[in-house]
Amino acid sequence: MKTQKFLLATAAAVLLAVASSRLSAADAAKEVTLNGNMVCAKCVLHETKECQNVLQVQQDGKTVNYYLAKNGVSDNFHDQICGTQGEKATATGAVSEKDGKEILTASKIEPVK
Repeated sequence: MKTQKFLLATAAAVLLAVASSRLSAADAAKEVTLNGNMVCAKCVLHETKECQNVLQVQQDGKTVNYYLAKNGVSDNFHDQICGTQGEKATATGAVSEKDGKEILTASKIEPVK
């Protein structure tokens, strides 16, 4: 009886480890890297009442605006672009859609040199 419980517990632990590694890989696969011009939605685009980073990306001959979700990564980059015409940047993060707008929750932003 003890052996069966031990084997069952071991099998459950292995299944849990495999499932959690697959979830982590799926989460990482959802992240994208985008290149474009980072501008302020308030100061440059005049679309918001408060400052917000927007990454403008050229896709299929059109400009697509990715509004960056407010987080530490986005906030740390904002001083570089606010009050200017923007800066070329590469942003990595998860993309979602809200109210017809593309939202990028950035995990990393780097200026393009």
